Amino acid sequence: MFRSKAEQKVLEKGYDPARLPPGQYLTEKWPVLHAGSVPDVDLATWDLKVWGEVEEPLTLTWEQLRALPASEITLDIHCVTRWSRFDASFRGVRWRELASLVRPKPTARFVVAHAEQGFSSNFPLEFLEDEHALLAYEADGAPLTPDHGWPLRLVIPRKYFWKSAKWLRGIELLDHDQPGFWERYGYHNEADFWKEERYGF
Repeated sequence: MFRSKAEQKVLEKGYDPARLPPGQYLTEKWPVLHAGSVPDVDLATWDLKVWGEVEEPLTLTWEQLRALPASEITLDIHCVTRWSRFDASFRGVRWRELASLVRPKPTARFVVAHAEQGFSSNFPLEFLEDEHALLAYEADGAPLTPDHGWPLRLVIPRKYFWKSAKWLRGIELLDHDQPGFWERYGYHNEADFWKEERYGF
């Protein structure tokens, strides 16, 4: 059976090559990729807002967010630049903890995640409701580093990792889809890594 070099490396590491999406290669590191500078965050003034198609818009301080029940997940992450990292672990808050407070309306079907410096990402609400989705403040047993989105980033499964917005500050629920920052610059709206939906619609 023919295997690509990337698949062979996965096999040599003891993993199932079927875990590696097409066009990806395995790395044990966590490469840093972002546009612009790393935001300077003051937790004393930081907050997270949830609004849009909800009954009760919400603003949480850092302390209030950290007081919510925490969960841990482990999943494979895949970057549009072709690296994949297996078994990445994250700790944070599941969407259901916030949903119980804001009470999404039946019309809520899509999400725009708003981040520092005008960055945003978009996806259907079902991806935020997934059991492997998280508003994460820790990775691999330690607080997120600023380069990787400290103090808070999304972790959205089944999508290329740009959908997992770093430096998260808001979640807006909409009744319609609205392209995020990278989508407006030509990245694929769906970002399904199994289909190699990297660029264009």
